[in-house]
Amino acid sequence: MSTVRINDNIRKEITPILDDLGLSLSEAINIFLHQIKLNNGIPFSLKRKGIVELNDGYGSYICECGHLHDYSKVNFEELEKDRMDKTYNSVDELMKDLEEE
Repeated sequence: MSTVRINDNIRKEITPILDDLGLSLSEAINIFLHQIKLNNGIPFSLKRKGIVELNDGYGSYICECGHLHDYSKVNFEELEKDRMDKTYNSVDELMKDLEEE
């Protein structure tokens, strides 16, 4: 038998939820541990909120949704040449041009 220390505040908050589910705290912990075994790791994503910068020198980052925005593959010199002679009257016009590429 093992002892697990649980914060009293969280215990008070989750007890009604577990009661509604018909589970004791001990049963819930055992379910969690079985899921770790089945998933070979934590059974849910552990992420910090916010943007994670990649420090690749290009300004690449992983956004809050978990998508990689990898600017290392963007040829900025080529983009600058293409855009030098273009002007836009609105953001919508710019976005339309970008979408066409």
